[in-house]
Amino acid sequence: MERKTALITGASRGIGQAAAAAFAKEGYDLVLNCIHSREKLWNFSKELEESFQIRTLCCCGDVGSYAFVRHMFERAAEFCAGIDLLINNAGISYLGLIGDMSYEDWERVLHTNLTSVFACCKCAVPYMLSRKRGKIINISSDWGVCGASCETAYSASKGGVNAFTRALAKELAPSNIQVNAVACGVIDTDMNAGFDRFERKSLEEEIPAGYFAKPDEVAEFLCQLSVAPAYLTGQVIRFDGGWV
Repeated sequence: MERKTALITGASRGIGQAAAAAFAKEGYDLVLNCIHSREKLWNFSKELEESFQIRTLCCCGDVGSYAFVRHMFERAAEFCAGIDLLINNAGISYLGLIGDMSYEDWERVLHTNLTSVFACCKCAVPYMLSRKRGKIINISSDWGVCGASCETAYSASKGGVNAFTRALAKELAPSNIQVNAVACGVIDTDMNAGFDRFERKSLEEEIPAGYFAKPDEVAEFLCQLSVAPAYLTGQVIRFDGGWV
């Protein structure tokens, strides 16, 4: 069988790392990205190669930079024929009042969370079009649906991801390329590690499922979404334990 390749941004921790492990288990070769944790990502990639007999390519850099993304996809083209599955996962947050937020903070959140999705899709789509197939999954958030106080930039960026997903899905559906987003609720990652035990308990009580989801649960759902029928496209699917 032809081996497929997945490119996952933000793959050194959290959802991205869990997704990399899950798709390695499914036999995918992997192009893995992170911005800071170069050594950690490299060691993780070698573990996946040994455990699942796959090939990996690590590309460390800022996916908010279009120049870097083009370079990453050039390296990916040398590594494999092209990307069959793109998971846009890289993301950062900013917590604080808009009056305290600098323009540079705003720009950094928008570039990392939204511009990166445009850049990676722009570079991945030509190969998918040439084969008349492909999957793009964007990791979004409940806050992109309903907004969050003191997280205006993050909410705006994820709302943009949701709108981008729906629009691109319509553009690519005639070419048998599916584009969907997963709007995550509270996932037990570093981004949500700042809660003390009282805050955590209070938030868990608000979630009908009663707990923070593990990254592995998101990764399992991403695997299911990657093999969903082609008719499933243009969707922003909430993965939040019934919270919002």
